[in-house]
Amino acid sequence: MPSSISNAVFSEPSGPRIALVHFAGSLVFSSLYVYAWVTEGSVPHNWLLAMVVGTGLAGVAEALPKHRRQMAGVLRSVAILVFLCLVGTAIIAPDLLST
Repeated sequence: MPSSISNAVFSEPSGPRIALVHFAGSLVFSSLYVYAWVTEGSVPHNWLLAMVVGTGLAGVAEALPKHRRQMAGVLRSVAILVFLCLVGTAIIAPDLLST
């Protein structure tokens, strides 16, 4: 019996609407990164780059054609891994995220 997590991660891509939401989120996070870089004059917070990568990968996964289920699942898994690494870094070494 396959698990519900496997069914969710390796399901068909949701289509352009959900992909647009993910790409918009990625654009917001990258805009925040650039804004922090311009206004502070120094290197902005690294966690924003992880959010840009994670939401961008999720957007690419949802933008794939319906028959590319396995590739979408791999991209979703990598995006989840990026977010989990971000959470792990925040718990273990929070100083790495602020520099």
